[in-house]
Amino acid sequence: MEIEAHLAALRADGARLAEAAQAAGMEAGVPTCPGWTVRELLHHIGGVHRWAALHVTTGLDRPTTAAEDARIFVRVADPELLPWFLEGHAALLRALEGADPGLRCWTFLPAPSPLAFWARRQAHETHIHRVDAETAAGWPAACGRELGADGIDELLNGFLARRHGRLVADPPRCLGVAPIDDPEGSWTIRIEPDRRVVTPGIDAPDCTVRGSSADLYHHLWNRLPPGTGSIEVEGDGRVMELWRERATIRWS
Repeated sequence: MEIEAHLAALRADGARLAEAAQAAGMEAGVPTCPGWTVRELLHHIGGVHRWAALHVTTGLDRPTTAAEDARIFVRVADPELLPWFLEGHAALLRALEGADPGLRCWTFLPAPSPLAFWARRQAHETHIHRVDAETAAGWPAACGRELGADGIDELLNGFLARRHGRLVADPPRCLGVAPIDDPEGSWTIRIEPDRRVVTPGIDAPDCTVRGSSADLYHHLWNRLPPGTGSIEVEGDGRVMELWRERATIRWS
C-alpha cells in the first residue's frame, strides 16, 4: 500500500472508531483487550496519535522519554474524552499529510521512509483499535483485502521479525499463514527458542491457518477467535494456542 492509501485508511478508521466508542459508552468493556473499558481504549489511542504526530512534526530522532510520555498520555475527563481523541486524530492526519516526503525522524520497523513508516503504522494501529471499539459496541468488524494483506505483512515481517519477544518455542514450531484470496501472499513463521524467522510461501508447517486476508489480519492480531469468520486451522492446534498466548506486540 502507498502512503495515500494508508492515510485514507487512517482517516476512515479513526472516524469509525469514534462512532463505535460513542455507541458503546465509556463504561463498556472491550472484550478484545481484557481489563479495558472504552475509556482506556480512547486514552490509549488518543495518546498514540499524539506520540506519533510528535515525531513527524518535530523530526524527533529518538524514542520519547518518560517525562514526554507523561505529557502525551494524559487523563481526560469523560465529557471531553471523545473530542480529545478526535482532535488528536485530526492533528495526526494533518501532520502526515503536510510532512515533507524527505522527513527524517525515529522509527522502529523497516520502511521505505520515515513518512511511509508512520503512515502505515498509524493506519494499522487505528484499524486494530477500531475493531476493539466495534467489538465493545457489538458491531461487526471488517476491512478490505488490501489493508488485511498489508497488516499481515507488517505484523510478520515487521514486528515479529525483530529479535526480542515472547513468541518463542523450544523445540521450534512452525506456522503457515495462507490467505484464501491471495494464493501468492502466504507466509511461514518458524518460532525458534530465541527468535522468529519469516519466509514467503508455505514450507512444511506444523499448523496452517487459512482464511481471507481480512480475517487472518484480525485473527493474527488476536481480534478474531478461531472458528469464526473464514478462519480454519489445520494441523497441530497447539501452535495457534502458543500464538494467542505469546504473540503480544510492543511499539518499540
